[in-house]
Amino acid sequence: MAYYESVFIARQDISSSNVEELAGQLQQLVEANGGQVTKTEHWGLKNLAYRIRKNRKGHYVLFNLDAPPAAVHEMERTMRYNEDVIRYLTVRVDSLDTGPSVMMERKDKKEGHRGDRRGGGRRRGE
Repeated sequence: MAYYESVFIARQDISSSNVEELAGQLQQLVEANGGQVTKTEHWGLKNLAYRIRKNRKGHYVLFNLDAPPAAVHEMERTMRYNEDVIRYLTVRVDSLDTGPSVMMERKDKKEGHRGDRRGGGRRRGE
């Protein structure tokens, strides 16, 4: 079977429990078609770069899939007709990442780089 990473964005006005229920339904659909969801990450409600169907925010969910192409096709077909899903993207990958994704890493690591740039407020050449 092939490996895939799939991310979908759900509407902002549904609750987090509804998003988890939707993710569970999609996971059952993949498993019913002979695939397996190895990892699920809920990234939460995030701002969109631009408005999509009058939504400014969306609930992001990531799946790591070990599934045949027919299972992925059926999952995408279901997402296409679901009114709660506003966007989705599925990409075939060579191997699945078992650790947390970049979106789930702590923000402290990113903020640590800013501390290195502080030089007392003076610029070079002053």
